[in-house]
Amino acid sequence: MIRMKPVDIVIVGFGWTGAIMGIELADTGLKILALERGAYRDTSPDFTYPHNADELAYGIRGELFQPLARETVTVRHAVSDTAVPYRQYGSFLFGNNVGGAGIHWNGQHYRPSPEDLEIHSHISKRYGQKFMPDDMQIQDYGVAYDELEPYLEQFEYLCGTSGTAGNLNGDIKPGGNPFEGARKKPYPNPAVADTYGAKLFADAARAVGYHPFPQPSDNASRPYTNPHGVRLGPCNLCGYCERFGCFMYSKASPQTTILPVLMRKPNFELRTHSHVTKINLDSSGKRATGVTYIDAQGQQVEQPADLVIVSAFQMHNVRLMLLSGIGTPYDPSTGKGVIGKNYAYQMMSSIGVFFDKDVAINPFIGGGSGGVQIVDDFNSDHFDHGPHGFVGGAYIYGGQTGGRPIQQLIVPPGTPSWGAGWKKAAKDNYLHATTVATHGSVMSYRDRYLDLDPTYKDAFGLPLLRITFDWHDNEYKMSQFVTERAQEIVKQMNPKATSLTLRKPGDHYDIRQYQTTHTTGGVIQGASPDTSALNRFQQSWDVSNVFVTGASAFPQNLGYNPTGLIGGLTYMSVKAIRETYLKQPGPLVQA
Repeated sequence: MIRMKPVDIVIVGFGWTGAIMGIELADTGLKILALERGAYRDTSPDFTYPHNADELAYGIRGELFQPLARETVTVRHAVSDTAVPYRQYGSFLFGNNVGGAGIHWNGQHYRPSPEDLEIHSHISKRYGQKFMPDDMQIQDYGVAYDELEPYLEQFEYLCGTSGTAGNLNGDIKPGGNPFEGARKKPYPNPAVADTYGAKLFADAARAVGYHPFPQPSDNASRPYTNPHGVRLGPCNLCGYCERFGCFMYSKASPQTTILPVLMRKPNFELRTHSHVTKINLDSSGKRATGVTYIDAQGQQVEQPADLVIVSAFQMHNVRLMLLSGIGTPYDPSTGKGVIGKNYAYQMMSSIGVFFDKDVAINPFIGGGSGGVQIVDDFNSDHFDHGPHGFVGGAYIYGGQTGGRPIQQLIVPPGTPSWGAGWKKAAKDNYLHATTVATHGSVMSYRDRYLDLDPTYKDAFGLPLLRITFDWHDNEYKMSQFVTERAQEIVKQMNPKATSLTLRKPGDHYDIRQYQTTHTTGGVIQGASPDTSALNRFQQSWDVSNVFVTGASAFPQNLGYNPTGLIGGLTYMSVKAIRETYLKQPGPLVQA
């Protein structure tokens, strides 16, 4: 094995949270090394127009995604089932290379609602402990909204988020989300202008008594310079956001907000094609001594470090903790153990909305999250759940993120799936159709978790991560209820036809269908080492010089897209490292 010179801090994975950790710690003067399993990627030349707008290469074949032949996951519905490998992209998408999933996302940037962060306490207080099913094991984050708010704001100003504030210092503002937690400052940029489909949706939602507002977007609505001095250009709504890098320098990603500054820091080094396989521990098992990785030549390399920050994609974080023997693996039979606990996902429904030819939607215009309208009345705990018998909720959105001809073209129900009939329906409806959808939370349960697969291994001979997951009754009820509210809005839009996709009781989780890439849990944060793997600063309870960032820390999943909360929690964590941990290394919270 090759042994490298020691560094002060090693960062495992170089997407959003790895880049934030790097730039926020660079001014300490410490030697920082980031290890990324993929290649270096930047806007130019990797995402330049026109080759970037290749839906077959990027949308279907997954140019920006992790090669599943090298490493994947196995999936089963229940503990008694046999898990099989995920060999073709469907349900969710793993990012690859520098920037990770922060390159191919849509730029949807939400804050959590205050009650989301204290959901177990909130639900117990409002509805009683028995309102939650016995096998539901939701938990508080150990962080309250008011103390997280400055860090949520910091991430928004890094990204140049475009939006309309709904609650400024407790003053409810017209045009914004009236249900959001109080913010100290408005968004750094005004909202992106609505697409026509979004305008029709918003008008209809207001007519039935709801409160539509522009979706918060990390597509800049105007030229913007962030606090690091990095400049973003205004979005032209080209329609190539999700699954694509941005050639306009408009969508926030590590490349467009942090890397132009961080890569020039003399005490920062990035090593690509470095696949970390283990966090090394000393003889006590209580202190990390660095990591082991496989380099581009297939050689094992030991990298000593005083501080290890694990900042890969959610599932990779969980697997690395399990492979390293840090923390007790979760056991669903006893409910004990914390690593792999509380895996959660999200549940969506969608309605295709088709108009006559006198309604011109222009679906080829789309800015990812920009230009879309939202109704948040039935998300989180923004309404009385008591009569409905479920926990959680969903937002409803209307408009289009893009109009790509393969994956985003919709046709009316009853249309043949190929041939002349499909071609005619596509021609007749492409310019006159839009989408209304719901995007909902999934709670955590005792029998939904992650562990190491006993059978299947990756290209390096290490066990794959195994997912045990299926839908629960709570989520069917939630999705049915919110979808009915969405249908009220659609009816008000007065279309000529609609189509509905809704998961109902009896439908199993289907990994062949893309749903969201918002997978969460497995290395969750909380108030006690008995129930969580990390403390409120995302520091391991068991090995205090290991921090784990990203959605693996979520104790359950929000109705919102997770990146805003991921960024806020990361800024809170790195401030604690910089101002407290580095001065006196050790646990930041006493168990």
